[in-house]
Amino acid sequence: MAQFTNTARLSYNDTVINSNVATGEILEALSASKTAIMDDYARNDEITYVISALNSGSTPITGLTVTDDLGAYPFGEQTLVPLSLVENSVHLYINGVLQPTPNVTAGPPLTVSGITLPPNSNLLLIYEAEANSFAPLGDLGSIVNTATLTGTGLPTPVTVSETVVPAQEPLLTITKSVEPAVITENGTVNYRFIIQNVGNTAADEAASVVVSDTFDPVLSNLTVTFNGETWAEGVNYTYVATDGEFATVAGRVSVPAASFAQDPTTGEWIITPGVSVLTVTGTV
Repeated sequence: MAQFTNTARLSYNDTVINSNVATGEILEALSASKTAIMDDYARNDEITYVISALNSGSTPITGLTVTDDLGAYPFGEQTLVPLSLVENSVHLYINGVLQPTPNVTAGPPLTVSGITLPPNSNLLLIYEAEANSFAPLGDLGSIVNTATLTGTGLPTPVTVSETVVPAQEPLLTITKSVEPAVITENGTVNYRFIIQNVGNTAADEAASVVVSDTFDPVLSNLTVTFNGETWAEGVNYTYVATDGEFATVAGRVSVPAASFAQDPTTGEWIITPGVSVLTVTGTV
């Protein structure tokens, strides 16, 4: 909304008198807002955005078009776009009723067009976008996503935006290998567990990480190392030799945070995972 003021002037017999200042207010015909269902993200996360708009005027707004920059930001002489529209994710509701799919161009920028919003009506435009390799990572990153609404009957475009930030948490994966792949009876086997963290927060004792496994065939004469350091049974891990059940004590496994760097040429974010290695050696 915008206020306006107006002053009249009265002239007579070489005298000029100003009136009082009259103040008025213009209500916007269209008001809008934009919200992300989740306020943080990791790479490849699908973020749901909701644009809500209200036509409080007495005439319909026709030819309404929503143009979304998908978080575009400058990088040197380039423009990088950190969000990619998820196919078939656009849904339009008017007064709570699902409408036929409007005209959608994935972009960038994303455009949704051909919308008519009746007077005293509201719309919800819902869509999903994936955080791609250009989505900023690390503690200081964010995606500022801006959409602009234009249409017949709107004197000026209406702009709405939403900001999401990288998730502040560890994101772990684990892979297991066996050496050697072929062994004889009473031979020694090594199970290696590589635990990687692609998150920007270390998995420390508070994360209560546990690695568990049931070895089949059952192992005997167990030796366990973590990042090259020999572990003690009962302190760092437990093992039931009768059935091969192995588990680390909660919080003993830790994994450092990943590091992040932006490629100076392409602008893509490169993730170098934090890595820890658990090795279990025993006799078959």
